[in-house]
Amino acid sequence: MGAVSASSADQKATRDGYGDALHELGAGRSDIVVLDADLSGSTKTNKFAKAFPDRFFNVGVAEQNLVGHAAGLALSGYVPFASSFAMFLSGRAWEVVRNSVVYPFLNVKLVASHGGITVGEDGASHQCIEDFATMRAIPEMVVICPSDYNETKQIIHAIADYKGPVYVRVGRPNLPLIERENYKFEIGKAEVMREGKDVLIIANGVLVNEAMIAVKELEAEGIQATLLNMATIKPIDKEAILKYAKLCGAVVTCEEHNVIGGLGSAVSEFLSEEYPVRVLKLGMKDSFGKSGTWSGLLDYFGLRSKNIVELAKKAVQSK
Repeated sequence: MGAVSASSADQKATRDGYGDALHELGAGRSDIVVLDADLSGSTKTNKFAKAFPDRFFNVGVAEQNLVGHAAGLALSGYVPFASSFAMFLSGRAWEVVRNSVVYPFLNVKLVASHGGITVGEDGASHQCIEDFATMRAIPEMVVICPSDYNETKQIIHAIADYKGPVYVRVGRPNLPLIERENYKFEIGKAEVMREGKDVLIIANGVLVNEAMIAVKELEAEGIQATLLNMATIKPIDKEAILKYAKLCGAVVTCEEHNVIGGLGSAVSEFLSEEYPVRVLKLGMKDSFGKSGTWSGLLDYFGLRSKNIVELAKKAVQSK
């Protein structure tokens, strides 16, 4: 475990990490192809499209066709990356994802942008808070949500080498870059960002930065927290969860997703069988989002460091 800190001066969106990693992959591998549903400016696949137009396919506003075309390209020996907004890729195209991609275990990478409430002003219709649940319920599907720009780039390179279907959620807002030493992303492995004996905090995506702030605030009050960045929701890192749940005796999960079916549910499902311990979940409380600034929405729905601190204290007191 190396030193970890966040740099507020330099901020980038995870979707930009996706676009930049695609461009790098395209330059080095002729088998990489990219598909989009008329949203390439938003998903950042336009960087690949400009550099490699012969390997970029815009299918229009037709997400089911998007996934079907990706399946065909995978069967033809290519490594397709298919992108749209999370609401449409995990929602409208779900049946095609299940039956045409994952059931035959094709080498398709689904990278969904604009996940969670940080889509902001687009409102509840576009704020997908169910995609972790719908995607991880499909057998053999890998589900990932990166914490920042740099981790996103590592993830995209890693899944390009992985043989099989993957779903990755990236986001719209610019987030602080997390400064790490010697960190290498691995599918199914948590990043141990801080070790402490009092409470285990597990976060992913936007909430990792908030959890880092919370850990420092808790430390100032004498509470030592372990912080895991659980970028891979499925397969989840059972070994790390079990180790630190036993050490800490209480768990808090943090996600920009409904508390039903996502990271918190995955952690609870595992611990209830292996090491029953109290798990408190921070996330969307089974409610739709609203239109507003992404930062204001995190405040409104209680997805901030202060809310993590409150839950962590409650978890410690309950031991």
